[in-house]
Amino acid sequence: MEIKDSAAIITGGASGLGEATARALVSGGGRVALLDLNRERGRQLAAELGEAAIYYPLNVANHEEVDNVVSKIKDAFGSFQIVINCAGIGGSVRIVGKDGLVSPEWFTNIVQVNLTGTFNLIRATVPTLMDNAPNEEGEKGVYINTASIAAFDGQIGQAAYSASKGGVVSMTLTLAREFARDGIRIMAILPGVFNTPLLNKNPPQVLERLGMQVPFPPRLGKSEEFASLACEIVRNSYLNGEFIRLDGGLRMGFGRK
Repeated sequence: MEIKDSAAIITGGASGLGEATARALVSGGGRVALLDLNRERGRQLAAELGEAAIYYPLNVANHEEVDNVVSKIKDAFGSFQIVINCAGIGGSVRIVGKDGLVSPEWFTNIVQVNLTGTFNLIRATVPTLMDNAPNEEGEKGVYINTASIAAFDGQIGQAAYSASKGGVVSMTLTLAREFARDGIRIMAILPGVFNTPLLNKNPPQVLERLGMQVPFPPRLGKSEEFASLACEIVRNSYLNGEFIRLDGGLRMGFGRK
């Protein structure tokens, strides 16, 4: 699928992986709808990108909000061909910690945003992709969902995060098969340790230590590298039903002390 003259929806589009991907798509001649809870940053980025971008505030965990915003995007763009789900939250909490049992809401909140939020966007947008005119290969649209290497290499305290990202991975092939006859592809990217606002909540010494664990290059990933892979997935129509680790060869161990 060509990026030029295409339209994309990007959740978590105001910063980090989503922002870098939005910039790359606009640079390639596409248009983007930025969906993010950060209103100030979303409006700022949309203004910077100019007429090729629009912004809407959105909580992806709320399916009614998702349906409403997707309807507005369709009115604004006429249609769209690309949906990239980057919105997500994290956090590391032991189930039994110093203060006792973790609250049930901790688990459900992370799953609601990372997994249910991804599903909500797919559910709300797929009718539009199905109605698109197919290109010469019969393709009508593509989804790129963001998982994490934590789906396979989850660390202590990441029960909710790993479960949510594992769910994103697990539904990749299922949805690719479901939408195959409609000419819609489903892909997932599994970032390793990336220099994003989510990871930057950790102290500098932790970030440095994480980067040095990467076989090569021994550093944190760059958002632009995620964006580059996302653009290649859009362009390469034979990529479908698969997840791609983007982690410099990192395999997180148990880390016993």
